[in-house]
Amino acid sequence: MVWYKSWLETRWRFLIGLALVILSACASVLYYPEVMKLMPLAGTLDTGGPLGQLIREQMELMREYRGYVWLQLYRQNLTQMGTLFAVVLGSGSPLASRAALFTLSLPASRNRVLGTRAAAGLGELFVLAFVPSLLVPLLSPAVGQSYGVGSALVHATCLFFACAAFFSLAVLLSSVFADVWRPLLIALFVAGVLNVCEQAFRGLSRYAIFGLMNGEIYFRTGSLPWAGLLVSAVASGAMLYGATVRTARRDF
Repeated sequence: MVWYKSWLETRWRFLIGLALVILSACASVLYYPEVMKLMPLAGTLDTGGPLGQLIREQMELMREYRGYVWLQLYRQNLTQMGTLFAVVLGSGSPLASRAALFTLSLPASRNRVLGTRAAAGLGELFVLAFVPSLLVPLLSPAVGQSYGVGSALVHATCLFFACAAFFSLAVLLSSVFADVWRPLLIALFVAGVLNVCEQAFRGLSRYAIFGLMNGEIYFRTGSLPWAGLLVSAVASGAMLYGATVRTARRDF
């Protein structure tokens, strides 16, 4: 009953997110030949200044299919949508809705209710991270390219662990606020601030949360970002634990 209720509360958020990330992955891969047709025009652009340097770096990355996939899909589309839907899935306490009295009447403790909701949300987030990543090696032959399944799994893992931190932040905020919108907006604001800080310190961005999310260390060095994965897992666990403590002490 608790699992089913958690699914009912989040199913449309999850299904909409799944549809969007699948469309993004398909479009990124299938549009690759059209992007390559535009590459000769890159030499005619005025690439002076910091913006020009950034454009040159991106054009250089996109000369190879692996760089194109990382830049278009992992660094941009999935990072943005992953953050958004992690926060959306985590926002809204199951004990603060109109059905709160029904939830409290179930033969389950508050910790179990929140734990089930968190586990269901993380499971949905796992699907959102891995399905689009696995579509890349499946669709790549359609554009005459190949992409390793191992690389797709590594990027999906980095995406999941980093997004789990934002999901856990939204769950923690939802244990404080009784509505959906404040946790969602605050978590997105935090994500925006972190993104601005990473852009300001580009040399260190690969070691920060969004650098972990897009798997930049793995892309550039081939090494797994174990430290980032561990920090993200510990932070997520701490925030989820804080949410359970807060919910257990809450007076309904």
